[in-house]
Amino acid sequence: MPDTTTTSDPDIVPTAQETATAGPRTVGRIALARLRDIALVPAIIVIGAVGQIVSPVFLSTDNLTNIFQTMSEIALLVLAQTLVLVVGKMDLSLESTFGLAPGIAAWMTVAAGAGHGLGLVPGGWAIPITLAVGVAIGLANALLIVRFGLNGFIVTLGMLIVLRGLLTGVSGGQTFFNLPDSMLYLGTTSWLGLPASIWICLGLFTAGIVVLGYTRFGRALYAIGGNADAAKAAGIPVNRVLWIVLASASLLAALGGLMLSGRLASVAAAQGNGAIFTVFAAAVIGGVSLNGGKGTVFGAFTGILTLFLIQNVLTLAGVPAQWIGALNGAIILVALVLSRIAGGKAQE
Repeated sequence: MPDTTTTSDPDIVPTAQETATAGPRTVGRIALARLRDIALVPAIIVIGAVGQIVSPVFLSTDNLTNIFQTMSEIALLVLAQTLVLVVGKMDLSLESTFGLAPGIAAWMTVAAGAGHGLGLVPGGWAIPITLAVGVAIGLANALLIVRFGLNGFIVTLGMLIVLRGLLTGVSGGQTFFNLPDSMLYLGTTSWLGLPASIWICLGLFTAGIVVLGYTRFGRALYAIGGNADAAKAAGIPVNRVLWIVLASASLLAALGGLMLSGRLASVAAAQGNGAIFTVFAAAVIGGVSLNGGKGTVFGAFTGILTLFLIQNVLTLAGVPAQWIGALNGAIILVALVLSRIAGGKAQE
C-alpha cells in the first residue's frame, strides 16, 4: 500500500508539507476537526458537577465504577459501529449479534434441563463459540455487502431481524441461566481493583485510537469512507479492508454481549434489543459522520461516556427511565444539526 495515500478526512494529522501548502480554509477545517474531538470534554465536566449537586453519591467510587462497567459493554458496540461508519457503511445487526453470540454459546454449553441449554459441549468452549459466532455473522454481512454489492443498510436490517429471531428460537423465548464459569469471568472478575470489562473496554478503545490515527490501515479506512473509488485507484485493497472491518465489528459486538452476559449471569431472549439507538446517538454526538470518512475513536468514546453520565444523573434525580430514550433521540437530532453547521454546510 503506498505511503502517499491521502484521504478526505480532516481528522487525520497532516504532514508538515501538507500543512505548509494547505490554504487557510483547509487548516481551519483541520483545527475545527481537532476541536470537535475534545468538544464533549467540557460537557462531561459540567455533567459531573451537576451530578454531584443532584446527588452526593454521583462521584463516589462505587457509582463511577458502576457507570463505567455498564457502559463498557455498549461501548464495544459503539467502537464497532465507529469502524463501520468510518468506511462509509452501516451495521444495524450489531445489537442482535450482541445477544445471539453469547446466546448460542449458552445454548450449547448450559446443561440440559438446568438452564434451557443443550449441554452439547463443555463450558470452556463458551468464549470461543461466542467469538466465532460474532465473526461468522460479520463475514456473512461482508459476503452480501462486499461480494454481492447489496445495500448495507438493508442487508444489516434484514440480518438484525434474522438474528433476533434465531435467538428467540434457540432460547424458546426464555432466559439462559446457570451459565458456565467461563461465560461469567469477564463480567464478574476484577483486575487491579476494577472490573475486567472496564480494562478490556479501555484497552480496545486505546487500540482503536492508535490504529485509526497512526497506522496505514487506519488511513485506508478514512480513504475508503471518503471516496471508495479514489481509494481503489490509489492502490488500497478496498474489498479486503471492508471484509476485515465488518468481521471485526461483529467480533466486538459478540465480546460486548459476552461481558454483559457475564455480569448478569444470564442471556435474555431480548438481549441487545434497542441498543443500536444508543450506539448511533453516541457515535453522532461524538463527531462520527454517518456519511463516512470522518470521526475518531476518542470522539466516539466521549459520546458514549456523555450519554451514560446523563442517564445516571437522570436516574439519581428520579427521572423515569422512559424519558431517557426520548433524550437520546433529541441528542441525535441536535448533534446532526451542529455537525452540519460545523462542517460548513448549513447554507446549502
